[in-house]
Amino acid sequence: MAKKDNRMYVHYVKDVVPALTKEYGYKNVNEVPKLDKIVVSRGLGDVKDNTQSFNKAVEELALITGQKPLVTTAKKSIANFKLRAGQKVGAKVTLRGEIMYEFLEKLITIALPRVRDFQGVSSKAFDGKGNYSLGLTEQLIFPEISYEKIDKVRGLDVIFVTTAKSDKEAKSLLENLGLPFKK
Repeated sequence: MAKKDNRMYVHYVKDVVPALTKEYGYKNVNEVPKLDKIVVSRGLGDVKDNTQSFNKAVEELALITGQKPLVTTAKKSIANFKLRAGQKVGAKVTLRGEIMYEFLEKLITIALPRVRDFQGVSSKAFDGKGNYSLGLTEQLIFPEISYEKIDKVRGLDVIFVTTAKSDKEAKSLLENLGLPFKK
């Protein structure tokens, strides 16, 4: 689990758990929903034939998350997309524990405020099981990425996997953690 000196984890334990316990009347601390993992992924089908651009995009994902990405491959061939089974088509990183809370804090305090005309994230991207998906249109909102070093502006997907039983509980958890939803 996350270390005790991680600011976001301490905030979860000291502020979020009591707030959710009061709001939903949980009898046990283990009932309180928590963030299980954050999956950051990026589809790179547009550069599947260009190894240099593909590797650069994977390196950017590693810089953003602080963890080495897993390169994903196509499961089957699709002739219309000029895609062969086993061909590299994307990259993803699964963050847990301390690195997950550090990424969440960086996303909320640094990256999202840098989005142009930011009004908050949509509250309609829950999957019905308490998980939330967030699509980011450009990687430049992260401080690790330099504008001079990128070859193309690419987006990425961030999926928050929670232990919440409903979307309402998951939204309360993410709101209390500091994720800014649209009003």
